[in-house]
Amino acid sequence: MTMMQQCITYEGGCHCGAVRFRLEVNIYEALDCNCSICGKKGFLHLLVRPEQFTLLQGSDQLTTYTFNTKIAKHTFCSVCGIHSFYHPRSHPDWIDVNIRCLDGDLLSKFKIIPFDGVHWEENVENITTLESGS
Repeated sequence: MTMMQQCITYEGGCHCGAVRFRLEVNIYEALDCNCSICGKKGFLHLLVRPEQFTLLQGSDQLTTYTFNTKIAKHTFCSVCGIHSFYHPRSHPDWIDVNIRCLDGDLLSKFKIIPFDGVHWEENVENITTLESGS
């Protein structure tokens, strides 16, 4: 079950402001993954379709890190190092936004759902229930 609400536009970005984006949100659920990279980054995942996401500035400041299967494209600001969004392995054509990087104090608006990314293969099908706009 997802927490569907009216579609609202938010903006966000990295710490130094070099990378800025805008997105439309209508589902207020985010995953808290415990895999090796997400746990270290503190990333809280909000999957959005590409048409819900606009990179406003900073494409020239983004650096990409890949590992393991090389499917996920972990982007981060080359100036401050913040990972505000990326293309996830589960949905490589979508954008996965870190809700901690949205402007303002929006964390309380989201239901945070634990995700066992340590056992990703066994749990990846659970991600589809959070697809924004489905």
